[in-house]
Amino acid sequence: MSKENLVKVQILNAFTDNDKGGNPAGVVFDADGLSNKTKQEIAAKIGFSETAFVSQSNIADYKLDFFSPNRQIAHCGHATVATFSYLRQLNILNNDTVTKETIDGIRKIKIQGELAFMEQLAPKYIDVKKRENTILKSLGIEKNDLMENAPITLVNTGNSFILIPVKNRAILGKLKPDMGLITEISDEFDLIGVYPFTLNDDNNGKDASSRMFGPRYNIFEEAGTGMAAGPLACYLHDILGIKKNKYFIQQGEFMQVPSPSLIIVDLETDNGIIKSLMAGGKGVLKMEKQISLAINND
Repeated sequence: MSKENLVKVQILNAFTDNDKGGNPAGVVFDADGLSNKTKQEIAAKIGFSETAFVSQSNIADYKLDFFSPNRQIAHCGHATVATFSYLRQLNILNNDTVTKETIDGIRKIKIQGELAFMEQLAPKYIDVKKRENTILKSLGIEKNDLMENAPITLVNTGNSFILIPVKNRAILGKLKPDMGLITEISDEFDLIGVYPFTLNDDNNGKDASSRMFGPRYNIFEEAGTGMAAGPLACYLHDILGIKKNKYFIQQGEFMQVPSPSLIIVDLETDNGIIKSLMAGGKGVLKMEKQISLAINND
């Protein structure tokens, strides 16, 4: 049985920098009655890289399901940040620590003022040197464009990304991504996408600038990716030896339509070993949409 219905979607930009820029996400509250098929249809109609669907949970404070325009995804940093930052702004969240249930388990959310931070797992590193030439080709760069003593590496803190360290911002800004090759690599390694980055040396208070290409999920370039910034902070700490507890990651500035984002990553370490991390920022409401579609709850 299906019927025509209106679904209210909040459009929020997460990881805004001074309330500007950021990565847009759709957020649907009170999503308990929606089937996964309907959620996928809504996400496709919204068209953002991810849409979060918020419902009740028996094992956490909230249950969140994430859908890209073409498939479900286990975690999404920016949609999580958008959701919980907005809930705090609505004065719905009174505690500074809450939990979310996802298809991949329970994660902690920390609230600092109007900022929301999502827990990620301790990093796992995988050598992808055997595919280095293909990875370089997928971005239109060569071996001498890479930083020295900084290997291309797959890092997983809940989702997998391949991190590609390039020498400078000029190279990062002139990448020529081959979406077909990136999809091939993403399928092979079960990636969300690839995450080229460079260190910042302009004393602007940011540690690194980055870009994210995830065509496997119909994300051709994303303005802010919390689930990739987390792995990058771990890479900076463990592989490049930049020992800090807090990192500031820029993203989105080199997009065709720039949308500069700021992702803050806090590391929890024990004797120099990363035990967990929190990636977060602020979500800002931009608009509300009404999506009309046939709701099927079979």
